[in-house]
Amino acid sequence: MPLQEKIAELLRRPEKGADAPSLDAIESTLTDGYAEALALEAERMRIERRLGEVARDAGEVSAHSVAAELAQLSERLDSADGEIARLRTLLHSLQVRARSVRGSGSRR
Repeated sequence: MPLQEKIAELLRRPEKGADAPSLDAIESTLTDGYAEALALEAERMRIERRLGEVARDAGEVSAHSVAAELAQLSERLDSADGEIARLRTLLHSLQVRARSVRGSGSRR
């Protein structure tokens, strides 16, 4: 199951009771989520770096190929931004859930 779906599933489950996820499951998923967020941020930085390289070297290649690569990179950057935003929203909600579970003293 993809990580964002896993987080959403944990958030759909009740906070208390037999069907509630354990604090360990929540914290493990948060760790995985933060690792994925860092990887997405690194990818975003690589895309931005490549955008700069393409713009810098634009005079050395055809305008058509520059425009095509810039369009592709821009699309990838928009996609990465959206993915990061969705993941951060889910992680924030899961962090709130973890605080709630910690506050109730239930590790299950």
